Amino acid sequence: MTHPTPSDSDFWQARYEAGEAHWDKGAAAPPLLEFLENDRVEGRVLVPGCGSGHDVRALAAQGADVTGMDFAPGAISAANAQTNPSQTQFVLADFLNLSPEFFGMFDWIFEHTCFCAIDPKRRPDYIRSCLQALRPDGRILAIIYINPDHDDPDHPPFPTSIAELDEWFSPWFETLQEQVPARSYEGREGRELLRVLRRKEK
Repeated sequence: MTHPTPSDSDFWQARYEAGEAHWDKGAAAPPLLEFLENDRVEGRVLVPGCGSGHDVRALAAQGADVTGMDFAPGAISAANAQTNPSQTQFVLADFLNLSPEFFGMFDWIFEHTCFCAIDPKRRPDYIRSCLQALRPDGRILAIIYINPDHDDPDHPPFPTSIAELDEWFSPWFETLQEQVPARSYEGREGRELLRVLRRKEK
């Protein structure tokens, strides 16, 4: 019998059903809230791997039109069970196999814990989906978990490095802003990197 992997929705759905969504801290990501104190994310925004939608609601509170996307039904159910602003929607879909209906739809992608949750072998698919989803000159606000505090190669979050991020993103995106967030979840201090990336012209 083949066991689900992080590339399968069943892997994540089983955790929702078991009440083991430990990545859900009950509020929007502290680095996102820190960023939004001084900067704006406007227009149409996609949040892949949105979970129960805390980050979606934080972005919508600034006036953005935000779509949360997740391929675990439990995540979408949890998101829709909240009180959500009118300019939000949650869709059950696989970001790594993006439907053409979402091509070129978004001004921004907000990335937090999606990139580190997917099998590293799927990172080329992640980059492809970002390019498909974004409009020309579209941007990514990314909070990347650089150094998780475990070394299990089969268990997310999967580590990455700044050099690897450059390798994956720099052919397609230019870095406009980079900083280590001053505020993070407990235990992640100094382990996250915030970048604002802009899609390069062809």
